[in-house]
Amino acid sequence: MRSFAGASELTQAQLRDAPVHWPRPSVLDVSLQALDGVGPKLAEEAADAGVHSVGDLLLRFPHSHQDRQVVPVASLEAGKKTTVAVEVLGSTPRPFRRRGLTILSAKVGDDTGTIRATWFNQPWVAQKLTPGTALLLTGSADKRGFRGAEYEFVSSAWGAGEGGSRTYSPARSAPPPPRQDPRSRGLVPVHPATERLRPQRIRQWMEQAVASVGNVIEALPAELRVRRELAGAAEAIKAVHFPESQEDVEEARERLRFEELFLYQAILATRKRAHRVARPAPRLGKPGERVGRWIESLPFEPTKDQLKAFDEIDADLDSGEPMQRLLMGEVGSGKTVVAVYSMLRALEAGFQAVIMAPTETLAEQHAATLGKLLAEEATPFTLLTGATPAARRRKALERLATGELGLIVGTHALIEPTVHFARLGLCVVDEQHRFGVKQRKALDSKGVEGMAPHVLHMTATPIPRTLSLTAYGDLDTTALHQLPSGRKAVRTRVVGEDDRAGAYDFLRGQLREGRQAYVVCPLVEESEKLQGKAAEVEAERLAAGELRGFSVGVIHGQMASAEKARAMEAFASGSTDVLVATTVIEVGIDVANASVMVIEGAERYGVSQLHQLRGRVGRGEHESICLLFPEEAGEMARRRLKAVARESDGFKLAEVDLSLRGEGEVLGTRQHGLPRFAVAELPEDTATLLAARDEVLDLLHRHGSLDAPALGPLLEAARRRFGAGAVDPIPL
Repeated sequence: MRSFAGASELTQAQLRDAPVHWPRPSVLDVSLQALDGVGPKLAEEAADAGVHSVGDLLLRFPHSHQDRQVVPVASLEAGKKTTVAVEVLGSTPRPFRRRGLTILSAKVGDDTGTIRATWFNQPWVAQKLTPGTALLLTGSADKRGFRGAEYEFVSSAWGAGEGGSRTYSPARSAPPPPRQDPRSRGLVPVHPATERLRPQRIRQWMEQAVASVGNVIEALPAELRVRRELAGAAEAIKAVHFPESQEDVEEARERLRFEELFLYQAILATRKRAHRVARPAPRLGKPGERVGRWIESLPFEPTKDQLKAFDEIDADLDSGEPMQRLLMGEVGSGKTVVAVYSMLRALEAGFQAVIMAPTETLAEQHAATLGKLLAEEATPFTLLTGATPAARRRKALERLATGELGLIVGTHALIEPTVHFARLGLCVVDEQHRFGVKQRKALDSKGVEGMAPHVLHMTATPIPRTLSLTAYGDLDTTALHQLPSGRKAVRTRVVGEDDRAGAYDFLRGQLREGRQAYVVCPLVEESEKLQGKAAEVEAERLAAGELRGFSVGVIHGQMASAEKARAMEAFASGSTDVLVATTVIEVGIDVANASVMVIEGAERYGVSQLHQLRGRVGRGEHESICLLFPEEAGEMARRRLKAVARESDGFKLAEVDLSLRGEGEVLGTRQHGLPRFAVAELPEDTATLLAARDEVLDLLHRHGSLDAPALGPLLEAARRRFGAGAVDPIPL
């Protein structure tokens, strides 16, 4: 066994004589105010940044390290980033403005020479640069002086021989210098900072906090650490904050990265197991004649992916454990067919089924689709939303409570306390990420007493494997990649304003051939604060301008349910040629004759949302096209739009989106359970994620549970790292 970041093996005598330390994690729970230099106001600032205790501080890892090798002023090389230890000379500088910039310039020097340091747009630095003030400057020299300087105030006396400097005494008029920071030179950590919590201050606090690092919980089993040659937790945390070399940084980050992903995978595995053993679920047996007749009545052959999904769902429904399966698929891949199969399985076994959607528009579309798919079976169902008339609602609730009604489609109205089911056996939750934890828990609680309903979650957003293992690791996943026969890829083009006239010539040509089109706008109505075309205003403009002579309708989320229904019915029947809409049409809309989509302000949408929107066309026999009109697109927006135009596979596009946006931004859209990792980065650390997952599954196989005595503090470390309730089972 080696010492941390060491090359030589430790002897038996060294191992035998090594001190034994029993960690006391409670020591890390003390307030930051236990540290020198932390008062109530700074503690409050730290708390706002998520740092409440010494333990939290230790987990605020530096995002980078600066190699500050201090050199004499006389040795500065033009254009090379360097650090110098200098004193402010002359009078206190005054900032001035030139060409829109606030410029501050001060003469500084050491005993080898002087140079003029310049700061841009940092006027507050002036009051700190009194004559005699000693500081470290990091920047680059040119013929005009020392520019782009990062500064830190240090002790007024530094030892001879460091970077070639000799002891230098400040002027008598200088104010008392701040406490010397022993970590301000060499390999210096740069911690995530805020306006008031600068990296230097955090580093000074960390210097005190690492004295308690021996009390952190060692989460990884010893056998695993030895086999994977991973450093100990305490040594890794200390080394990542204050390394002796870059090799120390890499070895420490490797350990911390693995632990972070390992602990989160342990949380997901524990939550998944706890949910499944908490309550049994109805055993629905094997599919029977009713389901078989329905499959034969379909006007198309199910794809191989759909047939595989049927098999996976069958296994879940006959296991006795509640199904928790995520169904994700390409736009138009037939997720609703799989959902209907699941619900018919429940009905056939004598249970009730429900499908819950986040919006009235989507619920209404599901109802329309069910009407078509279940026409041959004549399966009764009803729609329940906030807009359902009182009399119809009352009748539906009575039929649900008695079991007379077996199938219902609805919105959040389904989880109200007045809704009771006689024998709820299966729930389909569409766009499940748009429902909160409490909402899903309310639906989960409506199952048969003492039992949990089976749950099939659906998402119209294809999810990269890396992200699915992290964000949805407590669900089984089924992916639909194949499109039904006859579906054609949608051509996508990014169109500039110079080509708008030609684009509308093409659109009018499509309308004259009998096709229909969508125009998607980013706003409902005009706003002084926000730029962008408004749906209502644009509909009026198009009807009087480019689309004069054609029927133009409008739909958006602020319309009453009846108005939206009329607008969709007019478009679906063909009496409306063009539907101007907001993203209310993003999912669930199925009009086969629509072959053109125009998206205004395209840079405002994410990659996945653009892919979902264009999925509303290309649903019939005609070739379809999506035209993206950006308003003002920056570099990142242009890259996103080019990716959408180039790639038609939703799963590949999701990988592109993840690489462009980074896991922090993407994962931050989750409503619960998913952290912004402190060290790990996806998709770059996919290999580490998979390795951590395999280790967790192996431990579960060998020990039966991750809270087994042999695994000691693993789950306690997970709770401390990700929150006290992280390991608790929650309905998904």
